[in-house]
Amino acid sequence: MKELIQVQQLFKSYGNGTKRVEVLKGVDLTFSRGEKAAIVGASGVGKTTLLHVLGTLDRPTAGKVLYEGKDIYTLKEKELALFRNREIGFVFQFHHLLPEFSALENTMMPCLIQGIPEKESVSQAEAMLTLVGLKERLPHKPGELSGGEQQRVAVARALVLEPKVLLADEPTGNLDTKTGESVFDLLQELNQIKGVTLIVVTHNLKLAEKLSRQIQLVDGKALG
Repeated sequence: MKELIQVQQLFKSYGNGTKRVEVLKGVDLTFSRGEKAAIVGASGVGKTTLLHVLGTLDRPTAGKVLYEGKDIYTLKEKELALFRNREIGFVFQFHHLLPEFSALENTMMPCLIQGIPEKESVSQAEAMLTLVGLKERLPHKPGELSGGEQQRVAVARALVLEPKVLLADEPTGNLDTKTGESVFDLLQELNQIKGVTLIVVTHNLKLAEKLSRQIQLVDGKALG
């Protein structure tokens, strides 16, 4: 598999002087196209920080993140935002759906932000919601959906533009065991169908072991 993401000597710290906290301390990682990897480790070790830096939500203190050989942090903020919207999908522990909009409207949002015409946006959103098993739930608002269904809408929204990378931060953390396993299985299925590179932060080692690679964060470094 060809390399998609290269992380080179990544450092991330917060604060200044005596209050400075070093979170990532020289992380080196490579992710291939279409692979599925879990990032695991103790609470507070920097798993979410690493995911946010990979997803361009938080700039590193030092180091590089290369996508297909290009250092994305050389981009200006507007270019970086466009890159993020087009190339990276996010799924979080809490679905962050807009309560006043339907499943279809929530899923369409990235398309509309990208400037895709409404008719085409509707078509893409319907296709993705059908793929995640919600064909019959298109007009329903989040409050009318179960927790698992809401997270499936979040997954559909993350993938509606067919990004190369899907970053998931504790995607099953707010769900019961059975529903969480169902959502996790869905992510793996979409990895196979769409060829999207899947990177998941999780505390659940049982679920992490389902993925082909486990990366452990220890003392600001990545192992695996």
